[in-house]
Amino acid sequence: MSSNSSSATFYNDTPTAQPTIFPRSGYSILSFLMFLNAIFSIINNMLVIAVTIKYPQLRNPMNVFILNMSFSDLMMTLFGTTIVVSTNYHGYFYLGETFCVLQGFAVNYFGIVSLWSLTILAYERYNVVCQPIGALKLSTVRGYRGIAFIWTFCLIWAIAPLFGWSSYALEGVQTSCSIGWQVRSWSNYSYTITLFLTCFIIPVGIIGMSYSKILISLYKLNRKIEEQGGKTSREEEIRVSVMVLFMVIAFLVCWLPYAIFAMIVVIDPTLYMSPLAATLPTYFAKTSPVYNPIIYIFLNKEFRSCAVKFLTCGHMSLSTLEEDTASVEIVVIPKENQVAPSQ
Repeated sequence: MSSNSSSATFYNDTPTAQPTIFPRSGYSILSFLMFLNAIFSIINNMLVIAVTIKYPQLRNPMNVFILNMSFSDLMMTLFGTTIVVSTNYHGYFYLGETFCVLQGFAVNYFGIVSLWSLTILAYERYNVVCQPIGALKLSTVRGYRGIAFIWTFCLIWAIAPLFGWSSYALEGVQTSCSIGWQVRSWSNYSYTITLFLTCFIIPVGIIGMSYSKILISLYKLNRKIEEQGGKTSREEEIRVSVMVLFMVIAFLVCWLPYAIFAMIVVIDPTLYMSPLAATLPTYFAKTSPVYNPIIYIFLNKEFRSCAVKFLTCGHMSLSTLEEDTASVEIVVIPKENQVAPSQ
């Protein structure tokens, strides 16, 4: 049995025209979850953008890719997540076919831009850490050239369905639009396979290679310092390892379901997928704007310090908070364990 892609029909905004392929309570739950997703995504990414613009020390060539990611994530939320909040509330895509195509294009475009921003960021970090002249190569001009490449390269893939190579259409429970990967056609198959290679396999390979080499380089550096009798920062090695682990897991949680379901359609065109199963992959992808800022920005001490100053209008800094915490820790030390300083 084929997928439910044939039911991708646009309905007039009348109660009698609404589809019933999914329980009304299910639409309400999806609307609420996407509402929470949109709120956190907008707050997180707007904070990243505002803080980066306000504090010049954050606008270095490396952070320009993070700023680019936050902007694309914000756009994906505004053009994607907020729309599905409304359409799920209504229980169907009431905005019409033209708006469906525009939404599908925007989500695809900004999603790929965010994905490739993470990929180039990983590669540039590898250059700086593992290559002797990597830090010298990473200039502001190089950073902006990388941004220009990302937006141009991703635009090619986003506009291709507008010219007949695949298409943008309703998906799953019929409340959101994306690439018509459920459509059984050779045009869609070839586009899906090519997009899978260029926007999943290659990025995963670059990210995995880059961060693996960074961890190996950090490990070798610590071993060399220990052999020379120096003291290494084991905490820093653990912090970087945990951060990389979260990066890879978040990336796979976001994009792996989408890639798997798209390829399943290509491998077995006769396989039937329920509307909910066909919807979940793109909804997982829409969660990336929430945790990307947390993983790539808020784990950065310099940014956290600037964010605290920004949120408190300069009345408090991260160093002040740490000093206050340290003073509290000193106060609670039992008296019998204290040693008076020498005079």
